[in-house]
Amino acid sequence: MIRGVLLAASRSARARELVVATGPTRRVVDRFVAGERPADALDVVRGLAADGIAATVDRLGESGVDLASARESTDGYLALLDLAEDVGLAAGLDVSVKLSALGRLVPYGGLKICYENAAEICARAAEVGATVTVDAEEHTSVDAGLAVLADLRRDFPATGAVLQSYLRRTENDCRRLAGAGSRVRLCKGAYRAAGDVAFTRRADVDASYARCLGVLMTGEGYPMVATHDPRMLALAGRLADARDRDRDDFEYQLLHGVRPHEQLRLASLGAQVRVYLPYGPDWYPYLLRRMAERPANLALFLRALRTRS
Repeated sequence: MIRGVLLAASRSARARELVVATGPTRRVVDRFVAGERPADALDVVRGLAADGIAATVDRLGESGVDLASARESTDGYLALLDLAEDVGLAAGLDVSVKLSALGRLVPYGGLKICYENAAEICARAAEVGATVTVDAEEHTSVDAGLAVLADLRRDFPATGAVLQSYLRRTENDCRRLAGAGSRVRLCKGAYRAAGDVAFTRRADVDASYARCLGVLMTGEGYPMVATHDPRMLALAGRLADARDRDRDDFEYQLLHGVRPHEQLRLASLGAQVRVYLPYGPDWYPYLLRRMAERPANLALFLRALRTRS
């Protein structure tokens, strides 16, 4: 019930007005979102790098329903990459892009538009030594997203994919994407779908995550283990050991502001750790979906309100 309420609130303009107006919420946003400007995000990237932790930067925004907004999002990523190169932070940086922000929803030709914009970002990323990952969105977009990904990988084979274990199809998608050189981020999922499409019980989502993780670790690609669940983090380590994967042959990904001590612990053990780092003014839907994703996230946000007030 709480998940449904939060996901509905993430789409509500009225709920956004109420949340944005509160001072404590602003403090929580400051903890989990790396500011509104590219320079803000790169300041955090620099601090993470000092601790031996990499970053994937997401420019928040999913409303590229017209050419102008899609172009704005594209230019925002290009500016981020340009600035990262200027300040010496581009090499090894990853950027996460949502195809909806790049024009997928534009009527008549949206897929072509978002592909061209994503390809422009991939080309610039390749020039500066960075990579691009095509982020996951709602379940109705999966086929379109994977089609665009396949097109991008023809010219930019390092382009990463994101799969969500709450979807019933994802285990098969993992098998298709577990080939050599394929970067795949596996997360549990922050969207909602009916029971014929998705697992609706938390235990089933977790079991799916474990199965999918097994497929990716057994494959020849590069798994990116995106979870804060201690059981799944431990499972990833065991699977990597069982498959004789080197520590640089997979990575852990955790959200900015969530379990920072665990990020440091994993990095201290020699593991590859990358933080998912969102920035930008359109933070509200992101924040609500993270709370809806798991009750533990909601509790963490509520604790942050108390500790930062």
